[in-house]
Parts: sequence; C-alpha cells; structure tokens
Amino acid sequence: MFLKSAISIVTILLVTTMSSFNFTLKTVFNPKLQTYCDGLSKEFAQIPAERKEELNELAQYIATTKSEGKTVNLLFVCTSNSRRSHMAQVWAQVAAYYYQIENVSTFSGGTEQTRVNINAINALERAGFEIYSNKQSDNPLWYVKAGEKINPWAIFSKKYTDSTNPKNSFGAVMVCTEADKGCPIVDGADYRLGLPYEDPKLFDATPQKDAKYDERCRQIAREMFYTTELAKNLIAKN
Repeated sequence: MFLKSAISIVTILLVTTMSSFNFTLKTVFNPKLQTYCDGLSKEFAQIPAERKEELNELAQYIATTKSEGKTVNLLFVCTSNSRRSHMAQVWAQVAAYYYQIENVSTFSGGTEQTRVNINAINALERAGFEIYSNKQSDNPLWYVKAGEKINPWAIFSKKYTDSTNPKNSFGAVMVCTEADKGCPIVDGADYRLGLPYEDPKLFDATPQKDAKYDERCRQIAREMFYTTELAKNLIAKN
C-alpha cells in the first residue's frame, strides 16, 4: 500500500512539472533525441492515407480542445501497459514540447497491470532518452528524461483507471486491438479512438527483437509528430 501511494504521489508531481515546461526553449532535448525528432517530419509521407485519416481525427480533437481553452489530456490504453502505450505516452508528450503546444498532458494505462517491458525501455533509450529506475519492486518506476532542462517524469504499469490518470474530459486512444475490442466505452472520456499498433512482443525471442522494437518506436513517434504538427496548424487557423 505504501509503495502504491508513493508511486502515485511521485508520478503526480512529475507529470505536473512536465506539463509546465517552458516552451520558449525548443532545443533542450538530449542531442541524440533532438536529431531523432528533427528527422520525423521527413517521414510523414510513409504514413498510409487510411492511417492519416485516423490521425487527422486525433489532431482535430486536440485543436478543438485547445480552442475551447481546455487542457488536452490524452490517455493511451493497451492491454498490459508495458510497451506500446508507454511509447505513445512518451512520444505524444515530446511532440507537444517539440511543436510548442502548451497544456498538453499525456498518460497511459492498461486493462491489466504488469510492468514496463525492458525492451521498450531499451528502444526509447536508443532513440535518445535517458532512462533510469530504482528497480525496487516487481513493477518499478522508470524515470524518463528528454533533456537537461526538462525534469524527468515517471512511468510504470497500471490500469487505465489508476488514480494517476484523468477521470474525465480526456481523449482515450486505444493502441492495441485487444484493448480496442475490450473497452468499447472508456468511462469519463469525451473522445475515443482506436489506433492499434502491431505488438513488438511477437519478436521478443527472435534475432529481430531490437530492430522490431525500434521500428515500432519510430512508427509511434512519427505518427504522434504528424498528429501534433497538424494540430498546431489547425490551432493557428482558429
């Protein structure tokens, strides 16, 4: 009970700090991460037209929420909250930093609690994030740092109904087919989108493991950046 309370308190504090980022400082990412981010917009043409229709819908939700003067809360949901949902949470937040859209906070959760998978952590590190953990439980806190002037935020596996996640006025993005089918209604969400990604877990015991995790990490990053750039353009038109 104490550990769960401590996790909740630490995460709330770090998410609060994260959402109050100083947007006048664009190039504060770790150098490797900055290079990674700078290259994503050059890959938007790789996104299929059908997929862009779904991402356009998410961008419209972000722009509409901003035009109403509200904070944009995005909750990314998968089954075990161990891989894809964390990647999506991290990249959506970084995209908001990169494109300087204020008052965007991202979250993640699962239909069950497990632990953050080390292969997902490794893929994010290869992209340029600094990540560390105390590893003091079966479901440890992982601290993700995007740059020296950005305070780290904590990620850990939890159900999407966890107390650290928003309870109302948020967009729910289902990033796996199982969660999309299993949660046709997400209580409290004012928007819901099915946006499944192939599970890199399928390659955990293969020689292609690192390449497939990197591929999924890059795809999620690319699509979150495409969505956020479009949202910024829509906001500018309002």
